[in-house]
Amino acid sequence: MEKLPKIALPAIFTVIVLIILISKSAVTIGSGEAGVLYKTFGGGVVTDEPPLGEGFHIVAPWNKVFIYEVRRQEIFEKMKVLSSNGLDIQLDASAWFMPDYDNLGKLHQEIGDNYLNRILLPTIRSAARSVVGRYTPEQLYSSKRDAIQREIFEETKKIINDQYIVLDEILVRDVTLPPTIKEAIERKLRQEQESLEYEFRLVTADKEAQRQRIEAQGKADANRILSASLTDKILQDKGIEATLKLSESPNAKVVVVGSGNDGLPIILGNN
Repeated sequence: MEKLPKIALPAIFTVIVLIILISKSAVTIGSGEAGVLYKTFGGGVVTDEPPLGEGFHIVAPWNKVFIYEVRRQEIFEKMKVLSSNGLDIQLDASAWFMPDYDNLGKLHQEIGDNYLNRILLPTIRSAARSVVGRYTPEQLYSSKRDAIQREIFEETKKIINDQYIVLDEILVRDVTLPPTIKEAIERKLRQEQESLEYEFRLVTADKEAQRQRIEAQGKADANRILSASLTDKILQDKGIEATLKLSESPNAKVVVVGSGNDGLPIILGNN
């Protein structure tokens, strides 16, 4: 019994040391994250191996693990840029991005965990200034927003392609013009719309007038052709045909042949 404390003390001490070493060596990487291993005595940042994935890892206590979020992320940016004629334009945009998982070690070694402010945001701002400077305020306000968004994305992606950053999309959420310019553009657009509506009414009225002229001309031509074809002989034949049909009717009547004008029959009914 007297020797037990002497045996237990080193064991307890060893357990405590092991617990301390394990606590300093254990690394837990959360969901949507990855770790870059830095070997203090083994060449620094590990770039030739995949990053540490999610879960529990044991590393040497003298080494370090730098944890990165590797899910798609979104940043919002408000920028002051100039249009082609030098007017101040405020551009609200957002970007969808993530670090290149397979090159996470190189990203950490060459750029660092602050790659957002060192690389991505300055590149987006530069591309936005370059692209917006090609357009007038009127183009920015009306028809060119999709083109601007696409061009900013393409220019930004071209620069960061070799920077170990994956850029999925850039979205232009709002373009704010100076109030006086915005009012002038809206006034011009209203005037253009009114002019288009007036031209449409003129074209519609002209087409209706043409339709009426064609219809009237058609009726006049038909009447002229009919009048030219109705000779006395034809009218007499038509009268005879009508008289024969009436004579065949079951209604009571008296037919006097040769007593009408031009020798046509006269049909006398009960009345």
